[in-house]
Amino acid sequence: MIPTRLLEQWKKDEAAPFKGWDFLYIKDRRIEEQPPWNYKALSKEFVKRSKAVLDMGTGGGEIFSTLAPFPARAVAIEGYKPNVKVAKERLEPLGAQVLEVDESYELPFADKEFDLILNRHSAFKASEVFRILRAGGRFLTQQVGGNDFFDLLEFFETKSKWPNHELEMVKRSLEDAGFKMERAEEWTGKTKFLDVGAVVYYLRAIPWDVDGFSVDSHLKYLERLQEKLERDGELKFTATRFLILARRE
Repeated sequence: MIPTRLLEQWKKDEAAPFKGWDFLYIKDRRIEEQPPWNYKALSKEFVKRSKAVLDMGTGGGEIFSTLAPFPARAVAIEGYKPNVKVAKERLEPLGAQVLEVDESYELPFADKEFDLILNRHSAFKASEVFRILRAGGRFLTQQVGGNDFFDLLEFFETKSKWPNHELEMVKRSLEDAGFKMERAEEWTGKTKFLDVGAVVYYLRAIPWDVDGFSVDSHLKYLERLQEKLERDGELKFTATRFLILARRE
């Protein structure tokens, strides 16, 4: 039987607001190992040398905003409507245009419009990225692997919806579109949650991981997580990422 205080905390975490792509609410309750590369540092160096940059799936502009100052042409796109307003408030004062665009399909840009395209954890269509990139331009993306948090999903008796989303598959799709690979790396690490409530917040923020997740509907699984925490002293799960830097010749 879960103590009332714990259940109340989980309910509080479930109801906590989430906007943009900001996990500040559980900043001190989630410890993430990091890949050996630094996506932000790489992006910032490329932005410095760019004349026209596009950020795909910008969320609330949390990462892209740290790359300013921007070149004269800087655009961020986001497909989730509630995030667009957040991104506009953060990015437009920095000189970046923000558009509501579904990143997965055709993009509303001219051929060869950008010399740098950034994409952190967002979908994309390889042929469209190639089309709007100038000769000599680069596409830098960090992606979440298809088996990310497989061990957490197993706890909830579910599986990844994109099990084949892995480095080799994405690399092949870019090569088929005409890109030349400059860098392709993958990494596996651990993410530790310090309490079950932090997992609750995470699963509410990432609703595609566990369909229909709520404290009430998934209470038995949360109870098992609490038992694991008390038994093992930690809740540690497997994170996967991969990085690709591709060039249009």
